[in-house]
Amino acid sequence: MNTVTERETAAAAGAAGGENALEIAGLQAWYGESHILHGVDLTVGRGEVVTLLGRNGAGRTTTLRAIMGLTGRRTGSIRIGGRETIQMPTYRIAHCGVGYCPEERGIFASLSCEENLLLPPHIGAKGAKLAEGMSLDEIYAMFPNLAERRHSQGTRLSGGEQQMLAVARILRTGANLLLLDEISEGLAPVIVQALARMILTLKARGYTVVMVEQNFRFAAPLADRFYVMEHGRIVEHFGTAELEAKMPVLHDLLGV
Repeated sequence: MNTVTERETAAAAGAAGGENALEIAGLQAWYGESHILHGVDLTVGRGEVVTLLGRNGAGRTTTLRAIMGLTGRRTGSIRIGGRETIQMPTYRIAHCGVGYCPEERGIFASLSCEENLLLPPHIGAKGAKLAEGMSLDEIYAMFPNLAERRHSQGTRLSGGEQQMLAVARILRTGANLLLLDEISEGLAPVIVQALARMILTLKARGYTVVMVEQNFRFAAPLADRFYVMEHGRIVEHFGTAELEAKMPVLHDLLGV
């Protein structure tokens, strides 16, 4: 049984000042005829870092894609900043202040690092304090590697630098709800540490982050709360304070 209730989460977010950044209720999603999500319910307060845990195929990436409207049919409710988005096309969801960094990164390989950063439009939610997005100077201060490689073509960046660039492009847009899919996968420990520092910096600045992560050691120190998925459903939900007590359950579900 989940020990942190959705009501408690909503109350905490309200005390922090404002509606939840993300509320999902009864979310069902399909790819063609394949029914992937079976009634997902989760809540993310403003300024929280929340991690979706689960084995491959559990539905974590599909949850992020469904939030962005990138699956096939979807039903239920997805409220972003209090606004219902389940019927919106992807471009309108982005303009609610949502940035999605997929596992494949998707940088423009023929453009330089800086050209990639100059390309995205500002899509931040109107009136949001982060809506203008980060300046190039702010990006380069957060990612010194990108400052050094600003004139390098995308194909000449290392995997870690490409991952930094993929996240940095989102920060340029003014998105304040970040959906990050396996950003630490396959990267050198020094790059993973840099990404962890980045997430802590973003949290301190008021960004909201939802992460899908297989690397539990990376996610555990960063997240405020955890949702565990299995077979397209949420099967566990708990806060950081309960993490140690939940380790036997996580070992059974995830093998960590």
